[in-house]
Amino acid sequence: MAGCKKDFLDVNDDPNRVTELNVTPELIFPQTEVAVGARAASGNWGFLNNWLGYTGASGSYAIDLTETTYNLDFGFGEALWQNHYGVLFDLNQVTVKAKAKGDSVLAGASMVLSAKLWQELVDMFGDLPYSQAFQNNVTRTPTYDKAQDIYQSLMLKLDTAKSYLSKTALSTFASLDVINKGDQAKWKRFANTLKLRLLIRTSEVNLFNVAAEINKIKDGGTSLNTLKAGDDVVVNPGYANETSKQSPFYAGYGLTPTGAEANPITRANIYFVNLLKSTNDPRLNRYFKLAGSSVVGVTYGLAAGNPTSSNASSFGSGLVKSATQNQWIYPAFESLFLEAEAIARGWAPGDAKTAYESAVTESFKFLGLTATDASTYLSSVPIADWANAGTTPLSKAKFIAYQKYIALAGIDPYEAYCDLRRLNMLPNNGYISVNPSKVSNTLPVRLPYPQTEYTTNSTSVTAEGTINVFSSKIFWQP
Repeated sequence: MAGCKKDFLDVNDDPNRVTELNVTPELIFPQTEVAVGARAASGNWGFLNNWLGYTGASGSYAIDLTETTYNLDFGFGEALWQNHYGVLFDLNQVTVKAKAKGDSVLAGASMVLSAKLWQELVDMFGDLPYSQAFQNNVTRTPTYDKAQDIYQSLMLKLDTAKSYLSKTALSTFASLDVINKGDQAKWKRFANTLKLRLLIRTSEVNLFNVAAEINKIKDGGTSLNTLKAGDDVVVNPGYANETSKQSPFYAGYGLTPTGAEANPITRANIYFVNLLKSTNDPRLNRYFKLAGSSVVGVTYGLAAGNPTSSNASSFGSGLVKSATQNQWIYPAFESLFLEAEAIARGWAPGDAKTAYESAVTESFKFLGLTATDASTYLSSVPIADWANAGTTPLSKAKFIAYQKYIALAGIDPYEAYCDLRRLNMLPNNGYISVNPSKVSNTLPVRLPYPQTEYTTNSTSVTAEGTINVFSSKIFWQP
């Protein structure tokens, strides 16, 4: 016994115990892809659907006083912060572990997804724990990086991800990838689209060398190598009409496996309903179901008098299709709207009118309508007719962003919220809450840091100073 090593009797390894060795990047990656889709469909974005005039609360329920008065407390953005950081932790684990075993393609794909979530956090909160995040062996109180520094880091990270995605994938990648099914070229187009999103977001400030970044997005070609028509980025690991297995958006707003309504609170907002009715926009009946003979909306912030759940319209068949539907992560029409604005600003080659009309058409098709429906709308509705876009790059950008706002209802209110703060493109403020106790007649420009940061990372978050949600702008806001 004296000659034996100390680990001689250490022969019992529990195969059911999670360890650093058996949690591989291949095991983590598919569930992180599903989690990114769940973030896109999450009710954590519900307040933005309400704030932007897309939805409101049914008259069967009491209104949310914090949300409808804009009097935000430290708990308001807590779930959004925690849930995003939770997925980002897992994506970081995939990246680190994949790099360690030489799997560049898997690392690149995880970096693309993480860049998307990091930008969303920056756009909602500003400065963040970023460079020291997930380094518990170094610090339990990570410092905050400046928002603009994170943006610059994300642009470089996406360049690196594209380089990784150009390598030869392991044979297992296609079966692991429940988003793009191993299509590395599509992952690169997605990365380029996110690079373009960073550029567009900073259109009103001087942060990037736009010409140089646009050239990178071309990938050696003559046009932007971004997501095009029919190129939706979606996830579907095999959703089923069973408890905890439904497609996320359907699970949140469709029917439960037993056929009950999953969300009897969320209803169409009269502001958005009236906008689409005024232009005979056929997307209205795809966004929302009929309540009786028409789409019926509620007034956001009204404490009494709104139609009850059964008398107001819930999300319709364009968004709530089936329990097994693909969960969108980045619809192609969003990319096309970015491309249209980039061309309108003179950043990228191409015809802005063609790109814009392609974006609107793709929005119609996303909801189950046809190109003919879109063509009729584009030629007959003044707010959609490119002839009314104006002559300056800014006027064209606002024109595009207004139609983008209409296309994003229920799908990506975060992007619409960013456009509103960047361009103020909506023609009136009818989306503002009617709650007489509201503390502002304008929307907050950001969210406060969550209470958990003040509790567990107080030194770092306090160093950010006093945050005023109406005046402490994100760096890219004019």
